[in-house]
Amino acid sequence: MSVKEITMASTNERNTENLVLKLFGAELGENEGFKLFAQSIDDNFTQINLCLKEAGGKPQNCSIDDFSKGGSGIAKPEFIAIFDNDKDTIFVCECKSSVKYHCSDLMDKPKSYALDGVIYYAKFLQKYFNVIALAVSGTKKDNFKSTALYFAKGQNGIFDKGIFSRANDIVLSPINYLKLFRGDKLSKEFSLSDVSLLALEFHETLREIKVSERHKPIFIAGLLLALENRDFERDYYGFNSFKILYNNLKLAINEVLSNANLTNTKIKNIENAINEVENNTKLQGKHLSEKGSILWYLKELELKIKPMVNHANSNLDALGIFYHEFIKYTGGDGKGLGIVLTPAHLTEFMCEIAGVNKSSKVLDICCGSASFLVTAMVKMIKQANELEATKIKKEQIYGIELDTDLYTLANTNMIMRRDGKSNIYQGDCFDKKFDELKNICNVGLLNPPYSQKDKTELEFVERLCDLISVGGLVCVVVPLSCAIGNKFKEERERLFKKHSLLAVFSMPDDIFYSNNASTNTCVMLWQSHTPHYVNNYANKNELFDEKNIRNFTYFGFYKEDGFVKEKKQGRIDKFNKWESIKNKWVEYYQCKKEIDGVSIVKKISHEDEWLAEAYIKTDYSKVTKDDFEETIRNYLGFLVKNGLVRQ
Repeated sequence: MSVKEITMASTNERNTENLVLKLFGAELGENEGFKLFAQSIDDNFTQINLCLKEAGGKPQNCSIDDFSKGGSGIAKPEFIAIFDNDKDTIFVCECKSSVKYHCSDLMDKPKSYALDGVIYYAKFLQKYFNVIALAVSGTKKDNFKSTALYFAKGQNGIFDKGIFSRANDIVLSPINYLKLFRGDKLSKEFSLSDVSLLALEFHETLREIKVSERHKPIFIAGLLLALENRDFERDYYGFNSFKILYNNLKLAINEVLSNANLTNTKIKNIENAINEVENNTKLQGKHLSEKGSILWYLKELELKIKPMVNHANSNLDALGIFYHEFIKYTGGDGKGLGIVLTPAHLTEFMCEIAGVNKSSKVLDICCGSASFLVTAMVKMIKQANELEATKIKKEQIYGIELDTDLYTLANTNMIMRRDGKSNIYQGDCFDKKFDELKNICNVGLLNPPYSQKDKTELEFVERLCDLISVGGLVCVVVPLSCAIGNKFKEERERLFKKHSLLAVFSMPDDIFYSNNASTNTCVMLWQSHTPHYVNNYANKNELFDEKNIRNFTYFGFYKEDGFVKEKKQGRIDKFNKWESIKNKWVEYYQCKKEIDGVSIVKKISHEDEWLAEAYIKTDYSKVTKDDFEETIRNYLGFLVKNGLVRQ
């Protein structure tokens, strides 16, 4: 090998190491549950260093059963991890730049091949430790190989290749390899890129076997539910035929649903989606080891998605994001179905503004896949003890959803959050039967369906305010057209005669960009059953008099959330600005701070404009002619797009 080739190989290997570190979702040094080292380990770990010294540099050729002599120098695996709560187990990883150097035919070339090399290291380490040995080759996320083996302490080169076989070609965090070995729940911070990539893969493979578009997400939800059955999660990888695996899958789902005490209707919706594949000859024809087999779906979900759902600090609606991604990739009429996923950071902000806490009872009358309810529940549970958390799940979360599939996803979401008795109802929120929910909840959260034929967005807001108890807070995200003009004059007047508008926040223009939705929006905060007008029977002039207006309304021009657009990822918090921005936004509102260009407090009537842009002060000294012309163009475009003027 020439000097140039050696340099190139070294560079590519570093790329592999960087890829592995990214897939670990970890940093060198302290991580949750383990410490990670590269190339060498602290002198404090004497026994490990003695083993690495004994191994020395890897020889060119060495059979599996003959590692009696180490090479010269000190062994330097790419990564070593030690666990906080298991001092008898060690993790070791070896990398190579190309998949063609993953494993030799006889696994006897430790210097040149990743798997051969990590086996070489593991034999020396297993004298004193249980060893989780990982080999990774390749430099790209969509083109690499990985193999993990388990070496029991003192077993002299004997290893188990079956324990981690389901994780082949999937790189887990070191702590998750340990959890997988123990049968514990895996956890992983949410990654939009991972979700998006897997959603695309799932879409393409499900399209090949002609699973219907609306059944795709329910099918995936059913697989996730099956994985909630611990026996099935432990055993599924060992089933050796489609029929055996499928029958056990159905049994597992039925057991999970039965234990959750769900109604027959809820159970049937999921069963129908699963049953669709029972006689699918294309799916049956796929070898279980093949991409697109039912076993492949289960493995990908268990190791890549379920850990995100299980993550202790996650308030994300993983199933909802899956649903959204499916719709996006299928090119289906997502807008026509009313499927617009509320961005996670927006749901977080709205929960903060609405004052969600462990004592809250929360209602969403268009709950979709339960993204608002999940965010609220997680926030509430963080403040609660174990007994309070159980009560929150059973008695303080309420949702209504009309769409059958979204309703099923919402229930699935709650089951996976260990909430089998959540109060999620199917039906039209305007149905009188839901009047029974009046005065139960003191917080309302809502992203209503937009541009419906029979109901306006503000009618959904009015319905939610009517259901919330006296003095409760209702936080909604609606199109800007709800806040200006005469289009919703009647709804706005009715709202002001029954409820108070406490705040309106103008949101970033492209906040729904990741949903392929272009509607400009604002967030409104209402206080229920506290009329904005003191005297609803006054004449028009008296009605609009400041003396007749109960509350000041806070207006925030909250246009910069720190998110940027990234190709294939949508809007992301690339520079980690959101947390500090969110805290400022909440503080400004809570303190009613008036800041030029940002916020103002005014008394308004239902005929006034409900946007900060109409009232906040602007520093015109910095405004150019180009700025003025662009503003006029944007405003005219907004009026046309929202049907406020004709072209």
